[in-house]
Amino acid sequence: MRFEQKLGNNTGESEERTAREFAQSVEDPALDRVLSDFRASVHAWSDALYNRPRPIAAASNRAVWRKAAAWSLGSMLAFGAAGGGVFEYRHRQETVRIAATREAQQQRALAEEREREAEKELAKVDNDVAREVPNAMEPLAQLMTEDESQ
Repeated sequence: MRFEQKLGNNTGESEERTAREFAQSVEDPALDRVLSDFRASVHAWSDALYNRPRPIAAASNRAVWRKAAAWSLGSMLAFGAAGGGVFEYRHRQETVRIAATREAQQQRALAEEREREAEKELAKVDNDVAREVPNAMEPLAQLMTEDESQ
């Protein structure tokens, strides 16, 4: 249903009536005073309503702070996790480096021990080769040296 049909088929009639009522209100000073008072009260009410604190803004402020706190805590958690991962990686590297150093020290100690054993073995061989007489013939060799010294 259209707007004109709701008002009636004679829209021109309603326009004439509105114009007549307006013309009468212009002539009536009491009506003008009442309308101006009504207008002033509507403006005062509108200004008061417009200037009052809005609870929606306060709630949105809280929501903003909550979001900011959530983001900052989430960021701290993410950075903490990343830092923990980096720390764990560095710790593993350091552990591997320490283990490699210990292994190298053990290898050096084993090499030095083998070298000492080889030197002892060579010294024994040198001692055996340097003798003019074998061990079994040692008493006879001593007798011979005593005879030569006499």
